[in-house]
Amino acid sequence: MKNIFEAIRKDHDTQRKLLKKLVETSGDTKERKQTFKALKNELEVHANAEERHFYKPLISNDMMQEKARHGIAEHHEIDELIEKLEETEFDSPAWLKYAKDLKHKVEHHLEDEEHTFFQLAGKVFSETKKESLAKDYTNYMHANL
Repeated sequence: MKNIFEAIRKDHDTQRKLLKKLVETSGDTKERKQTFKALKNELEVHANAEERHFYKPLISNDMMQEKARHGIAEHHEIDELIEKLEETEFDSPAWLKYAKDLKHKVEHHLEDEEHTFFQLAGKVFSETKKESLAKDYTNYMHANL
């Protein structure tokens, strides 16, 4: 049985691949549109699943409250960059700049979670809780992707 950290990390790897692929696309192409759509969907569903089945159970913990709030705030910053990309022409030079900003922001967020957040949360959750959260998180991802 996977724990919540393994479940989230697996999706982080998917996001990293999509981000890398996105910044390698050019112009108003089918590949750019499809990659962007896949990434946008992945990021939205992941953020919702994570907020529900990872951050929410941590908010009540004094040690984790600030971190959980910070993580949620970063999800909103990511949403804003996605909106900027949606409002920009696919073949505009600004589009690639925003895509690179998004890649940078998401990768920073993933690093933060994996290197700081997971260690701290690991001390808060019991093994059973880590597994039940993984199950809920994974079910949510499968139902919504």
